[in-house]
Amino acid sequence: MNLRRRAALLALPALALTACHHQLSPQDVSVRGLVPDLAFTMTDAATGKTVTAADFKGSVVLLYFGYTNCPDVCPTTLYNLQRVQARMGGAASKVKVLFVTVDPDRDTPDVLTQYTGLFGANVVGLRGTADQLYALARRYRVVFSVQKTPVYTVTHSAAIYVFNAEGQPEFIIAGLDTAQPDIGGIARDLGNVAAE
Repeated sequence: MNLRRRAALLALPALALTACHHQLSPQDVSVRGLVPDLAFTMTDAATGKTVTAADFKGSVVLLYFGYTNCPDVCPTTLYNLQRVQARMGGAASKVKVLFVTVDPDRDTPDVLTQYTGLFGANVVGLRGTADQLYALARRYRVVFSVQKTPVYTVTHSAAIYVFNAEGQPEFIIAGLDTAQPDIGGIARDLGNVAAE
């Protein structure tokens, strides 16, 4: 088992895999019944408007925490998500990627909007107050830290949470920042969720 997959499993206490409708890619881990439904209140960086989970009902939502100055994990993950969606064909139109910045001090609305635009029109940059961000991270057991001195350092969990059109958790995708992720398998899994 690779380290990213192991980290994703350890991020969920008392994780017990549940039966799914379909056999998942080895890169995807079922979280049905193990994490709460999608819920948040944040600001859409592009519009400046407050958004909640209800605004994305009807879409398959991929929730990912990161930051625009990330040198490798975030851009590789988002690039590979583009590849996954290209493989999905028409079903990709049902997908929304919510990119939640863990570094809002540097990720201003303009910076975040420009960054997410590089990875597709369906990628939405979200910013929140410290309370909103920490509440969302706690809800999904996401770990991150921002150390500003002596060197500005940001760390964060790399798993992507997948929610169905009703906002219910389906699975997490681990390791999309690796050199050879299972693009076909992940695309199939997301397509199955989109078809439900």
